[in-house]
Amino acid sequence: MTNLLLFIQDSAANLVDTNAVTNNRIVTPQGEDLHFIDLLFKGGWVMIPLGILAFLALVIFIERYITIRKASKDESNLMLQIKQYIKEGRLENAIALCRNNNSPLSRMLEKGLKRIGRPIKDIEGAIENVGKLEVSRLEKNTGILGIIAGIAPMLGFVGTIIGVITIFHEVSIKGAIEIGTISGGLYTKMITSATGLIIGIIAYVLYHVLNQMVEKIVLRMETDALDFIDLLEEPGK
Repeated sequence: MTNLLLFIQDSAANLVDTNAVTNNRIVTPQGEDLHFIDLLFKGGWVMIPLGILAFLALVIFIERYITIRKASKDESNLMLQIKQYIKEGRLENAIALCRNNNSPLSRMLEKGLKRIGRPIKDIEGAIENVGKLEVSRLEKNTGILGIIAGIAPMLGFVGTIIGVITIFHEVSIKGAIEIGTISGGLYTKMITSATGLIIGIIAYVLYHVLNQMVEKIVLRMETDALDFIDLLEEPGK
C-alpha cells in the first residue's frame, strides 16, 4: 500500500513538472529584433514618395541656408564707405563698390546711387522695387518646404488607411480573424503615419528657420535703405 502511494505521488509530481515546462514553452514568446530599415521597408510603396519628400526638403534647406547665410554677412563697412563716397561726391566709386560687393543690400543701394539727382520719391521707389526682387530671390523654393510639411503627414495617413483596408480584405477572404495577422499588419502600416508626421514636423521647422533668417536680412536692408535716403536728404546733397 505504501509503495502504491509513493508511485502515485511521483507520477503526479512528474505530471506537474511536465505541464509547467509545456506552459513555459507556450507562454514564452520568441524575441524578434526590430530593425529600423526593416520597418521602413514594411511600410509599403507609400514610403517611396515619403522618402522623395524627405530628400527634397533636405536639399532645399541646405541650398537655401547656404544662400541666405551668404546674403546675411555684415554690411556695416559697406554703408560707411558709401556714406563717405557720397559726402565726397565720388558717386562712381560708390557704384563700383556696390557692384563688386555682390550682395542684396549692395544691389539695392547701387540702384539708388544711379538714381541720384532725381526726386527722392523716385529713388525710394527704385530701392523698394530692387528690395522686393532680392527678397523674392532669398525666399525662392522655401514655400516648397511648407507644402511638404502639409503633404507628408497626409500621405503617411493614406498609407495606413490602405494597409487597414488590405488587412480587412484578407480577413474577409479567410473568413476568420487572426490576431497575429491584424496586429502585425497594423504596426507595420502605422510606420507610414509615423514617418509622414516626422517628415512633416522637420519640414515645418526648417521652413520657419529659413523664414526667420530672411526676415532678419529684410529688417537690416530696410534700416540701411532708410539711412541711405536720410543721407541723400541732408542739406547740400
